[in-house]
Amino acid sequence: MIRSASLITLAALAAALTACSPPADKTPAAEASAAATTVAASPDVHPFTIGALQAYALRDGRLTVPNDNKTLGVGRTQAEVSAVLTAAGLSADKIDLDIQPLLVRDGERVVLFDTGAGGQMGTEGRLLASLRAAGVEPAQITDILISHGHGDHVGGLLDASGTLIFPNAAIRMTAAEWAALKANKDMAALVAGITPKVQTFQPGAQVLPNILAVAVNGHTPGHTAYEITSGDQSLLYIGDTAHHSVISVQQPDWTIAFDGDAPTAQASRKVLLQGAAERNTRIYAVHFPWPGLGRVTKQGETLVWTPES
Repeated sequence: MIRSASLITLAALAAALTACSPPADKTPAAEASAAATTVAASPDVHPFTIGALQAYALRDGRLTVPNDNKTLGVGRTQAEVSAVLTAAGLSADKIDLDIQPLLVRDGERVVLFDTGAGGQMGTEGRLLASLRAAGVEPAQITDILISHGHGDHVGGLLDASGTLIFPNAAIRMTAAEWAALKANKDMAALVAGITPKVQTFQPGAQVLPNILAVAVNGHTPGHTAYEITSGDQSLLYIGDTAHHSVISVQQPDWTIAFDGDAPTAQASRKVLLQGAAERNTRIYAVHFPWPGLGRVTKQGETLVWTPES
């Protein structure tokens, strides 16, 4: 059973997804759309717009894990997971999780959502090349919004020598997530390198004029999504609320090994995905198949991921 505090948090999540409305950007949407199209789409850069804001999916790499019930579908059988994968036309031998941080140009701000794995965890480390292909140098990033402190989201903050890769960026995350990072001895070098740049906020904060933090509890102590709004358009960057476009969406109650508090994470995932389907929310999913842009829809009683064409 979910604890009463978790029930309150889930109610707050549902309310936030319904009611969040940051101030609108004043730049004409046509101007932003034209600017976005000056960057050509490529295998590593996918330009799109959110109202008047320019946005880009940036490829960093891919995590591949075996279908052995040790990562996704923990506590289920291999046959159960395989059935879900093969019904969607996917291989039952392995599970692929893409990594694509999000870039948003918002007036004078150049905002990066998460930083990928930095070439660690068996990934390709393509973020910086993708960023430059989108016409942005690392020193031009003004704000980095961290969903949470796992290595495939903060691995790109420092180079191998411990130097900041984005020297002019404020690194923003929830106070709870920063506390958890500082308490993690394995992250001591990262903490030392980024401390001067870290700025924390509370769940649900208006982080930037067009960007609202949306608490999605359970994955890590301070995991957050971000709602980006311009005019009457919005995009929800979901962080690690859901990892796989089929398993996580169609079976949100199934346990994933990365969730620190699995029951709370599962409940949060259900609330977010069901709410997104009901409200036709446009979603950016950092681990879904490239470029991670789409919506959750209902097919009968089942939720499914519908990529944006």
